[in-house]
Amino acid sequence: MNKELIKELILENQRFISPVLLVKRDYEVFDNQNYVFVGLRRAGKSYLLYQQIQNLLQQGHSVEEILYFNFEDDRIDSLSLSDLDLLKRTYEEIFDHKPIFFLDEIQIIDHWEKFVRRLADQKYQIYVTGSNAKMLSKEIATTLGGRFMIKNVFPYSFEEFLLANRIDIHEKNAAYRYAADIRKLMEKYFAFGGLPEIVNIPNKREWLRSLYQKIFFGDIVARYLIRNDNALKLLVKKIAESVKQPTSFSRMANIVSSAGAKISKDTIIDYISFLKDSWLVFSIENINSKFVERESKKKYYFVDNGLLNLFLIDPPTFLLENLVAITLYKKYENEVYYYHDSVEVDFYLPEQKMAVQVCYSLRDLDTRKREINALVQIAKRWEIDRFLIITKDEEETISEHGIEIQVIPVWKWLLRTDN
Repeated sequence: MNKELIKELILENQRFISPVLLVKRDYEVFDNQNYVFVGLRRAGKSYLLYQQIQNLLQQGHSVEEILYFNFEDDRIDSLSLSDLDLLKRTYEEIFDHKPIFFLDEIQIIDHWEKFVRRLADQKYQIYVTGSNAKMLSKEIATTLGGRFMIKNVFPYSFEEFLLANRIDIHEKNAAYRYAADIRKLMEKYFAFGGLPEIVNIPNKREWLRSLYQKIFFGDIVARYLIRNDNALKLLVKKIAESVKQPTSFSRMANIVSSAGAKISKDTIIDYISFLKDSWLVFSIENINSKFVERESKKKYYFVDNGLLNLFLIDPPTFLLENLVAITLYKKYENEVYYYHDSVEVDFYLPEQKMAVQVCYSLRDLDTRKREINALVQIAKRWEIDRFLIITKDEEETISEHGIEIQVIPVWKWLLRTDN
């Protein structure tokens, strides 16, 4: 990469980043800490860099101190590790400042971590983004040592989605003034997810399908040199159809093999690891299981409702539980479990002392009895202060066997959880 192009891009990026209009995202970033932002493609990692740049400018930093570089710029040819040092030297020829580095999609360059560790050792401030699974590998964590904080970036929360649609829920009486709009937007968020670009995309389903193809072929098949991509396609479809249900590696191997794509349990384990590392899916364990079963039989969810919806024929109940799972996992991550014994509780958070059932509707008496009974049973086993049943639209309070259960519509629960 030639020096003149680097100079041009540094100056162009400085002009570009200051006026970018942003939806303020609820991520706490400390000024004196280095960060690696990781997550699903198009989840908004670059915009978190822009947000932090604007925060620094508001604090009095000069735009000339900012060295923002996007390594996916189509004007850049293939890069090597030595080009990173050229980037630093070129900046220093233009400005006398000590730069603050914002390195966007840096995973494109092999051994990038050596460069950013050297910068950290030299007391530069650095922010890095990447979608690549390598960003969280044990080797990278070891190389970076304790010099970087890793931030997982998720799609928009419902509050952020509303803000992107010009509704600030914190305005006075906003819930009443915008009640009809909030419900309409909830249907879009529910069906198409919260990836930031989806807000302004007319053909949302087509855009999501294209994004999934990039994740599938670019982030998984090509990266991991997968030959049996048909088996992987069937596995993703099976996981989507199994949202809400615990699924074992052996069962998934049998189902995929029976569909004509012969595959072993060990390969299933590898494929699921690839899907998780690409940020397409995540999993939770049964808190009531022994260690071996916890690892082998989990519940799987998609990181975004819109991507899950691509695979569903009858989506509402799947999307409801998946949306609750995303929201809990984003806020509490490794504190989220499910509970299965003689009954099943969809989500149990021991540190929060909270049990959560997800039910599209409680109007059917058998369904109502089953959901309530599961919460009554888990209350006998664990210390729980809060019991919830999250529905699509229904709301009430139920008192049963000495416990109080709050039934709440998902849109209302999302806004409370966001805050």
